[in-house]
Amino acid sequence: METIKWGIIGVGAVTEKKSGPAFYKIENSALIAVMRRDEEKAKDFAKRHLVEKYYTDADQLINDPDISAVYVATPPQSHKEYAIKVLRAGKPVYVEKPMAMDYAECKDIIDVANEVNQKLFVAHYRRALPYFLKVKELLDNNAIGKLLTADVRFYRPASASDKDKEKQTWRLKRDIAGEGYFFDLAPHTLDILDLLLGEIEEAKAYCKNLGGFYEVADTLSAIWQFKSGITGVGEWCFVAPEQSREDSITITGTNGVIRFSTFAFTPICLSTDKGNEYFEPEQPEHIQQPLIQTIVNELRGVGSCPSTGVSAARTARVMDMIVGKL
Repeated sequence: METIKWGIIGVGAVTEKKSGPAFYKIENSALIAVMRRDEEKAKDFAKRHLVEKYYTDADQLINDPDISAVYVATPPQSHKEYAIKVLRAGKPVYVEKPMAMDYAECKDIIDVANEVNQKLFVAHYRRALPYFLKVKELLDNNAIGKLLTADVRFYRPASASDKDKEKQTWRLKRDIAGEGYFFDLAPHTLDILDLLLGEIEEAKAYCKNLGGFYEVADTLSAIWQFKSGITGVGEWCFVAPEQSREDSITITGTNGVIRFSTFAFTPICLSTDKGNEYFEPEQPEHIQQPLIQTIVNELRGVGSCPSTGVSAARTARVMDMIVGKL
């Protein structure tokens, strides 16, 4: 398989810059078809990105004989359905995060991938970004000694649309996206902790709606323990005052601390008895491109992708533990 010929199901905002262009900019990769139920928007995306074909029906794209792999970029409620259809059509699938609505759905997708012997990848693209790989390098080189704790804080204010029920994003609808902004944003952080520190064995939390703007939880406080014995806490609040805005991950070891962020890409700070050292790896123009490159490499038999259905399911399991589903 020399060139991977991609189709995208769901060409919304995430595909405009974060992911979409990567499929046709990477060597040995081509984007040949897109699908969106709104024909005008599908046609517009195809025209602007010089994509040969567009569809309004996902089944037609999935069964297009010219397509060799499919990227599912729809809201989470349809990830399982589309991923399984792609797999049963005999094609590899790349699924947006969160992989599915819950851990049980993730396992269903993995079971089908195993049954039909097809590749399953998930868009936890931070696993391939230089920023987080630098943190991993520091940890792997024992920069802060034996690891003790991993703590997360993510605080941000509610937006104007969050407070207007008629303008609220689909991300706040439990039947479409799960537990709101937590399910949309926290998977990135939890997956990176999995990459850096290994599997979280147990997690417990309090999940509350304290702002009253929507149904799902807006404030969550969790504790966890990794299989390695490392412990930690995580706090997310999506209705906090501007003065408390924060995006931080702190990993503490016996000889120092590493501080970084999930979304803000603040300078990585290594703090030891020698003082503070800062690192600022360059970010790619299309943030998913490094991970998509690893997928193309694996499909061509010249590499491997670090974000699979199995790794993504571990994150889904932790999410379910935090919100009380497990």
